Amino acid sequence: MTRLLNTGRPAPAGPGFNYPDVGATRRRPLPAAYHHLHHRTRIGYGRAVFEAAGAAVCGFAMHRATGAIVRAGARTARPGTRVDIGLGFGPMRITVPCRVLWTPQEPDLAGFAYGTLTGHPEAGEESFLVRLDGDGAVWFEVTAFSRPGVWYTRLAGPVVPVLQKAYARMLGRALRKLAGAARPA
Repeated sequence: MTRLLNTGRPAPAGPGFNYPDVGATRRRPLPAAYHHLHHRTRIGYGRAVFEAAGAAVCGFAMHRATGAIVRAGARTARPGTRVDIGLGFGPMRITVPCRVLWTPQEPDLAGFAYGTLTGHPEAGEESFLVRLDGDGAVWFEVTAFSRPGVWYTRLAGPVVPVLQKAYARMLGRALRKLAGAARPA
């Protein structure tokens, strides 16, 4: 596998983040003043599936497979990379700015976490990780904490966490399809 992961050091928590708890998806526990999301999807089985899934997550192909428009400052996720994701359709499309905070440096763990920047409708952080268990099962995990960052997400109230959970499920389905080509015949 081409190494998509870097040193694993977190990005500096410099200006632009719209929340104070930068890096909490790595440290745990998640901060209490936010809505928490944890979603886990089984992707498949084996090292080839793990490597394909890790490449799809780290190269932003998973997000693109859901129809999102991704503009990133690098081909693969690494700390400090700015990522702008366009969600929605036509005039209802919004662009959500984020910055990659950390990427794991482990043989059976791939992915990244990003934090929201000023201008994002939510305030918080989200990690997208692919794990290869000891039994060979490959899992995709989304962990997030967030709270409304602008008036319209405050107005939407309890609908936003439902949409976030639906998007996490959509990412899992997209990743399963992307990694499926790596499954042995």
